[in-house]
Amino acid sequence: MSIGKYIKDVFSGLWSLVVGLKRTLYYFTHHKEIITEQYPETKPVLPERFKGEVVMPHDEKNEHRCTGCTACELACPNGTIKVITKFDITPEGKKKKAIDKLVYRLELCTMCNLCIEACPSDAIKMAQTFEHSVYDRSQLNKVLNNPGSKIMDGVE
Repeated sequence: MSIGKYIKDVFSGLWSLVVGLKRTLYYFTHHKEIITEQYPETKPVLPERFKGEVVMPHDEKNEHRCTGCTACELACPNGTIKVITKFDITPEGKKKKAIDKLVYRLELCTMCNLCIEACPSDAIKMAQTFEHSVYDRSQLNKVLNNPGSKIMDGVE
């Protein structure tokens, strides 16, 4: 290594330090420009199209729109959603497929939105939640339908 290249590298490093310190001094003296958000106290404003996790909305009577067709499960590229169905007996005595559980594995989800697009009854949607930090990975497995929930009348 030549001494000239070494001296050039030292001056280049010093010049980079001066440029960085100049920027820091500018922000130190101009308090009106807010650069850092104070995260826990100030929640960020998320864009409307932000996708955080899959949820299944229920109405006030604990009813959902999921028919158990498994279209979301088939559309998911990596098996994030698992639809567990059961057969209910209707008042007419016929067997009807109904959802028992809709299991969502958040740690596998790529937020691709394919399950939402595939759902013919608009039973699931993407929520804007983004705080998913947990100490135990098993807490990332979620059952989307509420206990005791049933399908809405008129949804086929």
